Order: sequence, then structure tokens, then C-alpha cells
Amino acid sequence: METIEIKDIEKYLGKEIKLRGWVRNYRKASSKLRFVIFRDGTGEVQAVAFKPDMGDDKFEKVKQLTIESSLEIIGVPEKHPKQKGIFEFHLKDINIINLAVDYPIGKKEHGPDFLLSQRHLWLRSRKQNALMKIRHTVYFAICEYLNKEGFYRFDSPILTPNASEGTTTLFEVPYFDSGSAFLSQSGQLYLEAGIMSLGKVYDFGPVFRAEKSKTRKHLTEFWMMDAEAAFVEHEENMKIQEELIRNVIRVVIERNSKELEILERDVEQLRKADAPFKIITHREAIDFLRNKGVDIGYDDDFGAVEEDRITEDSDVPIFVEKWPKEIKSFYMKRDPENPDLVLGADLIAPEGFGEIIGGSQRESDYNILLNRIKSEGYDLKDYQWFLDLRKYGSVPHSGFGVGLERLIQWMSGVKHIREVIPFPRMINRIHP
Repeated sequence: METIEIKDIEKYLGKEIKLRGWVRNYRKASSKLRFVIFRDGTGEVQAVAFKPDMGDDKFEKVKQLTIESSLEIIGVPEKHPKQKGIFEFHLKDINIINLAVDYPIGKKEHGPDFLLSQRHLWLRSRKQNALMKIRHTVYFAICEYLNKEGFYRFDSPILTPNASEGTTTLFEVPYFDSGSAFLSQSGQLYLEAGIMSLGKVYDFGPVFRAEKSKTRKHLTEFWMMDAEAAFVEHEENMKIQEELIRNVIRVVIERNSKELEILERDVEQLRKADAPFKIITHREAIDFLRNKGVDIGYDDDFGAVEEDRITEDSDVPIFVEKWPKEIKSFYMKRDPENPDLVLGADLIAPEGFGEIIGGSQRESDYNILLNRIKSEGYDLKDYQWFLDLRKYGSVPHSGFGVGLERLIQWMSGVKHIREVIPFPRMINRIHP
């Protein structure tokens, strides 16, 4: 008898097999009939326990089952008599591995705080299972695309001696006899070193931001993919980002149709987003917002409300480019047509999901960057190695960072970011 996974059950119709997993739910149809919804991580199937087929002793074991009990089940899969593409599992025997008692997450509605406190168990639910599978898909879709396009994986350190954009939102940690170090909020500076060796590189891992934000789009620990490429300038940089995101959309729709259905995601909206992205300048965005009655200045950044308004009539993401230099980072290259602006762009997703990418062409001139570091008041010794990249063989180059959880939110249609990472870290939560 073979032990298989539920995802492969169609290959074994009419054959006696064994499945291993957990009871998601169960119900009593009559004194002789029980239905058990059984899952194993790859899928779920309805197991049918009929007393005349199983015998009294084996049927008694089925009657003991509780939600989230772990077990092995033996039986024969068959096509569902009424639902096309659905299968039933006709039970012959079960082996109870662990009988769960008083599982705390029941069928009733629970508040978010309770569910987050039970996150280690909440992950087993259908929707959370679906979100974790979409997360897996999005992660590997990004990596697969970049690998195909000639980017090399280049892992940057999490512990850094200085920040990429100042230290105001960084977690400071003691570092032996060297004083303080910081948990990284971006691998970008190190990736710029990587491109001088490999041409095109990316990293992918956890980053940390000590913002005291409580919005549905903020975490203190999240995952970021940063990419950098030599000899790539601003417009090509946006093109790479667009192709990457459109590829992710296609892969998610192809690989996660079941999960999107469980989450009740409007897949047509995702399909509509797989079209040429729009590009507007920051000034054009401000004019648009002002015409909508938003009180905002030409040197202002956007919040969630502004991002929502910018994309409210668009099916596709919108690049907002050429931002005022005062509200962007010191390393961004200035626009040669207007030195008060930078050659940077934020990509804002439709349907109210906000910014998912920030990117720019980087300043490649040694003296210009040196003067900016001085004007920002940064310690030159902390950035000398970064300046060396402009001193020895500097080239035009650009990069961008994709917030993994923000992108998963959009793909899945889930409104709160805390649900798309296994164990969310927020300003008011570090357990479990």
C-alpha cells in the first residue's frame, strides 16, 4: 500500500492507499455515517466513514476524532458523485497519532488579537494555508525571473555598521568592542559593490525598520528583494521592474488558482494589471491630487490616502517618477533636466494596495556623492567604502527594492499585512 499526498490523489482512483495529516473538520450525518475533512499541507479531501463498510471497532475510532487530531487514514479515493474534479476518500481504517483536545480556534468568529496570539495554530486554517502558498509562489517567481535575466544572488549582511538612509528608523544593537551595529533596512549599498564584480545582482531576506507605525501596511520585520544592475539607467530600471511584476502576476494566477479561489480574490483584476504600466511625474501626481481636493504640496511625500487616490481609476500599477530631491535619499541621481528632482520612481499598486517598489538610478560621480554625504552630516569614514565604488571604475547603475509582503497583499487581495508573513512583528507584538 502506497502512502501518498492529497495533491496526487487523482492518480490513485480506485486503489487502496494511505494518507497522513490532520482533521480540519468533521460532521455526523447519521449514526452510521461520518464525514471527515482531512488535510495534509498539499490539499484536503473529504473522507467518508460508513459503519457497514468499516465495521464497528474501526468506526468507533472515527467517532473519537476531534479538530486538528493527527492521523493516518487508509482507504480508496473515488470521484465525487456530483462535483466534477472533486474526490472523496472512502475510509477503511484510521490510525490516530495524536488526539487533539480542546483545540482553541473553533468555528466561531475570533478577533484579530486572539488569532495573532494563536498564530502558531492559526496558520493551519484554509485561508492562512492559501496565503503561505501564495507567498511561496511570489518569492520563487521573483527569484526565477531575476535568475533568467542574468542577475546573481548576492547576500548582503543583516548587521551593518551604518545605515543606507540615516539611523532614525533602525534597530541599534551592541556589537562586542566595536560599539553599536544596526539591523539592516536594505542591502542596497552592499549590492552596489556586487555589481562591480557580477554586473547584475539581487538579495532577498529579512530587513528591519523601527518605525512606530500601526497601519495595515507596516511591519517592523519584513522581507525585501533588492536588485542592482550596472549600466542600467532610470527608464530601463522601470522597465525591469514592470516586467518582473507582470511575470509575478502570471505565475501566481497559473500556480495558485485554488488558493485565490479560497481567498475569494478577484482574479480578473489581477489579469487587468498585466498590461503596460502608467508613468507620471511626482508633480503630475500632486496636480492630480489637488484637483481631487487633496491638500498637498509639491514637496510632500505620499501617505496611504494619496496612494489610493492616485490609482483609484487605474487597473494597472502606476510609476510616480522624478521626485523632489529633498524627500529622497542622498544616493539618488539628480535629473539632468532639473537638478531639483531625482531619477527615482515608486511603483504604486492598484486596488488600494499602495507602494510595492521603490527604485532609482544611483549617483555614480565621486565628488557629487562626497558632497552629498557631507551635506547630510554623515560620518565620512562610515561611507568611504561606498565612495570607493565611484573612485575605482564607476559606471551608471540603478536598482530597486520590492517589499515581499506588500506584493503578496496585492496578489492575494488580503487587506492587512500581518496575515501574509508567518509570524508578524509589529510595534505592539513580538509573540509568539
